[in-house]
Amino acid sequence: MKQIVTGETIVKYFGKGGERVKALDKVSLQINEGEFIAVMGPSGSGKSTLLFALSGLDGIDSGKVMFEGRDISLLSEHELADLRRTKIGFVFQQPTLLKNLNILDNILLPAWRGNRKNTLQITEKARKIMKRAGIAELEKRDITQVSGGQLQRAGICRALLSGPEIIFGDEPTGALNSTSAQEVMSLFSEINREGTAVMLVTHDARVAAAAERILFMSDGKIVSEIRFPQSAGRDAGNKIRKITAKMQEIDI
Repeated sequence: MKQIVTGETIVKYFGKGGERVKALDKVSLQINEGEFIAVMGPSGSGKSTLLFALSGLDGIDSGKVMFEGRDISLLSEHELADLRRTKIGFVFQQPTLLKNLNILDNILLPAWRGNRKNTLQITEKARKIMKRAGIAELEKRDITQVSGGQLQRAGICRALLSGPEIIFGDEPTGALNSTSAQEVMSLFSEINREGTAVMLVTHDARVAAAAERILFMSDGKIVSEIRFPQSAGRDAGNKIRKITAKMQEIDI
């Protein structure tokens, strides 16, 4: 199976001097094509830091992050920005949308920065993705005129526009009510079934149950892992029970 992202003994520190804290402690993992991975752990365990490192949004102090065989630390700023724009999607807990742009223009903004020659084609693609996400009728609305769940789906649309190999999500349902969270997770699951790898940080066992592989972190390390066979996909209740038991075991 094709490897998309590989982390090799990743170390990341925050702070300086006596306040220096090791956020990631020799973390190694690989993400394969089409995988759906959830990352769980207590606050401060390194979950979000790992996502930022693997996606190239933040640097590391030692180790390697390889994207399709390329060491991203050796890329220029332009090459790294191009990689993130074309191959990687990132969805934040709070959608980072601009108040002076409507929903459609917010979705289009990163694509416009990279390719102004094909505006019509990109706009049409964005509208198709919005229709799929159930927000086609919102394209002219300001970001203050839609719900939190609709904003998050707009953020996912933006992440999908370039046809990425993988989408990272940092607590993408954390600020949503249960109905909106379910809608967002249905969209992630659909994206994954079509072949895009997904890696999400979450505190919610119900969200993690959408994944086939759950990584548990503590003190900057991956301390445990659960893998579910594809045949377990429909038995969400059993998956949630196993995930919850593991969370209690490692005190999440």
